[in-house]
Amino acid sequence: MKQTIRSRLLLIASMTIFGTIGVFVRNIPVSSGELALYRAILAAVMIGVYLLLTKQKIRFGKIRKEIFLLLASGAALGFNWILLFEAYKHTTVSVATLSYYFAPVIVTAVCPILFREKMTGKQIVCFVLSTVGLVLIIGPGGIAGGEDGIGILFGLGAAVLYATVVLLNKFIGNVDGISRTFLQFLSTIAVLLPYVLFTDGITLGKLPAMGWVNLLIVGLIHTGLTYCMYFSSLKELSGQQAAILSYIDPLVSVLLSVTLLGEKMTPWQMIGGVMILGFTLWNELTPRSAKAE
Repeated sequence: MKQTIRSRLLLIASMTIFGTIGVFVRNIPVSSGELALYRAILAAVMIGVYLLLTKQKIRFGKIRKEIFLLLASGAALGFNWILLFEAYKHTTVSVATLSYYFAPVIVTAVCPILFREKMTGKQIVCFVLSTVGLVLIIGPGGIAGGEDGIGILFGLGAAVLYATVVLLNKFIGNVDGISRTFLQFLSTIAVLLPYVLFTDGITLGKLPAMGWVNLLIVGLIHTGLTYCMYFSSLKELSGQQAAILSYIDPLVSVLLSVTLLGEKMTPWQMIGGVMILGFTLWNELTPRSAKAE
């Protein structure tokens, strides 16, 4: 019982921290690609130290056949961060986050095609109504509606890439949890380093003191420490418990966007956000009777 309570507290803490990332990203004046690269480097170093201290070994011999999948998922993860950071620049943190949280809906829609899973009536309803929620967030101006529209597009692009990471992970069976994340971060670094060098280049020398502080917080706290907390918590929790608590992330993000950053949401966007979060959460919840079968 104590272990379960500890795991819940770890997951609540990690989701709360994840929900604050947009505030810190806003204060790091580097390109999105460069920020994603630094985030991966700092997190990989921290998680690597964690694996050493906990004496967790990665059996590289068993993952040779999955190297391409790890590289592909790492690349998708890196560019997912880039698009999410771009979304923060073009629209409010709340709208960017809610657009990004369309990812579970994409996974639900694609799984029947890739894995020949049948969509239940409940899944179809959740998919349709979550999509309606997204339309409400986009608003009457549509995607062409200026900076907000561009931000929503970036958020949806990030959602597609995050869904890609989730789907690729379904094919990776020989490495689990935090070890997989560590290897994906190494893959992210391998892909993003040449990308950054050939685009905006390295500009750390121009970063002000507060930029450094925020960068270290995003890399070490929001990514390295929080991923360790997140995967440690999952060992003792059911999928449903994790799914419910994971929605602390977007709720914290929206609350900080409105209260701390003073960003506004229209009533229709609020309704759309509730629909996306509510119906994607409902989609992940399984009735007890279904569990027992």
